[in-house]
Amino acid sequence: MAKIKCLNPIAKIGLDNMPAGYELCDDLNGADGVLVRSAKMHDLELPESLLAIARAGAGVNNIPLDKCAEKGIVVFNTPGANANGVKELVIAGMLLAARDVVGGIEWVNANKDDADIAKNMENAKKAFAGYELKGKKLGVIGLGAIGILVANTARHFGMEVYGCDPYLSVTNALKLSRDVKVVKSNEEIFSTCDYITVHVPLMDSTKGLISEEAIAMMKPTTVVLNFARDILVDEKAMVKALEEGRIRKYVSDFPNPTTAGAKNVILTPHLGASTEESEDNCAVMAVDEIVDFIENGNIRNSVNYPAVNLGPAAAPARIAVAHRNVPNVISGFTSLAGASGLNIDNMVSASRGEYSYALFDVADKVSPDFVQKASALDGVLKVRVIG
Repeated sequence: MAKIKCLNPIAKIGLDNMPAGYELCDDLNGADGVLVRSAKMHDLELPESLLAIARAGAGVNNIPLDKCAEKGIVVFNTPGANANGVKELVIAGMLLAARDVVGGIEWVNANKDDADIAKNMENAKKAFAGYELKGKKLGVIGLGAIGILVANTARHFGMEVYGCDPYLSVTNALKLSRDVKVVKSNEEIFSTCDYITVHVPLMDSTKGLISEEAIAMMKPTTVVLNFARDILVDEKAMVKALEEGRIRKYVSDFPNPTTAGAKNVILTPHLGASTEESEDNCAVMAVDEIVDFIENGNIRNSVNYPAVNLGPAAAPARIAVAHRNVPNVISGFTSLAGASGLNIDNMVSASRGEYSYALFDVADKVSPDFVQKASALDGVLKVRVIG
């Protein structure tokens, strides 16, 4: 019986997808897996029983990734599951920046008791006039699941779209409209585009990507959209540029004391993935990932371990080994297997940064003594037998 702890409410459609033999538990101690959305896990004591954490969403800044990796706990996220929901809000953000819809709505509410509102609005609406997206240049920084959807959708608005992503995968490149111009540097987007939207993961190398220097390259009519992470933008520099008229507008899904109430800033309260469909998609993907890992040892969409897949576990036993990316771990394991009379029928191994992961299908049952010896090998973090 596999025990799963939910640290946040998870959409029922995802929980219903768990197969027989899985149960939700109230206590983290003894849990085999964790499903989480936004709950902060950095201060939690992670039990030895814990095998995996699945984040029903993309961002994982609420999870202690290194701490988990050192304990052999695989952390998953659900890239692309909420992409359409975020894409639609980005498009809405562009429209709100182009047309003062919010100002118009506020005027109507303020004048709701005016008997001549229909007549007076003809003069009042001049204050809320805007411009169209058609013909404008959009720069998309980061052509992942969300960035591609934004770029392709903007083409249907008649926008001229530029994209930049030094890590653009072949799979994503094939999904990108042929009308999107892929450029080599963000600087070309900064200096060229009327709208700039950021869709990159938060890493040390991307913090402050939209910097004071980047803003200085932009046209005074530029609108910057940030539906990824607030730290990607130097928001103090952004607010200063807005106050000085060096940027037209800043649209963000991450309100904070720096931006809330600032001039020409449009904020939404982190609504990007707040749709029923996105929450359902994330829940289903998160459950699928954690079940496949518990039952088969396979890893897909992990953020702290490499992708490894050996298909369904059909051999008498499958051994999963999480270890540091150092020499001689695999050779040490195979030597131990040979000395223990275990015949390895199939194996797969991969590394990601400081950590590695391997799966071995063996033709015999695995003894507790072998697991104890394998766990004691230099560099090994966790050994698990499936089957």
